[in-house]
Amino acid sequence: MIGSRQHGGGVIAFTFIIALLLTVIPLPEGLRFLRPDWVGLVLIYWCMALPHRVGVASGWFMGLMVDLLTGTLLGQHALSLTVIAYITLKFHQRLRLVPVWQQSLTVLVLLVLHQLLALWISRIIGRPGVPWYFWMPSVLGMIIWPLVYVTLRGLRRGFRVS
Repeated sequence: MIGSRQHGGGVIAFTFIIALLLTVIPLPEGLRFLRPDWVGLVLIYWCMALPHRVGVASGWFMGLMVDLLTGTLLGQHALSLTVIAYITLKFHQRLRLVPVWQQSLTVLVLLVLHQLLALWISRIIGRPGVPWYFWMPSVLGMIIWPLVYVTLRGLRRGFRVS
């Protein structure tokens, strides 16, 4: 790849910034469980689309940003987003071949894994159990994955991110 230039780093950073903003935007107390895991969705997309640009280090860094912005235990989201990035990178070629609705099922599994790791860490430090709607962000992430995928793919193609 000598001589090939990478374009669109600003677009990738912009999408992560938007995801972080959507993660911390205030919602009424009754609707907080309806917030999808925006950072996780964006990370999964970029790891699938450009595995040579966005990887495990990006997952770790974005996890630290989520930890700082949401006030959770430092490293909690960093660990889970790093694991998600690693798994996505490991299977990115297979994920690209399946239709978007089947990718949604994989996204559900990855987001549930993210939440399981976060729950595990919360339980280790002594926080109480979670209600049933704790799992709603993963389900909503699966539902909106086709929209996220099409939007980010349009940005990637429109700005020729490579």
